[in-house]
Amino acid sequence: MNIYVGNLPFSIGEEDLKKIFEEYGEVASAKIITDKFTGRGKGFGFVEMDSDDDAKNAIEELNNAEVGGRNIKVNESRPRSNDGGDRRGGGGGGYNRRDRY
Repeated sequence: MNIYVGNLPFSIGEEDLKKIFEEYGEVASAKIITDKFTGRGKGFGFVEMDSDDDAKNAIEELNNAEVGGRNIKVNESRPRSNDGGDRRGGGGGGYNRRDRY
């Protein structure tokens, strides 16, 4: 199961995140989402656990738990939806190379 973890302290690293969730079962991966320009964490990430039961237990126990002085938000990750785009299916706006030709 893939788990969304939000409101993380900016100082937390992927190993720290993994250790928090390992208390509830085997963690396949832990990823902090970072800003591509600064490399600084954006305050959220994802944890993947092999066992759905362990993941559900971790979600229940860790949602609203205090980590680094912040109450984290933990829930099952949902796939991205594409309902906000324009008729071309993209996000709309911005520069498009094809517009030059």
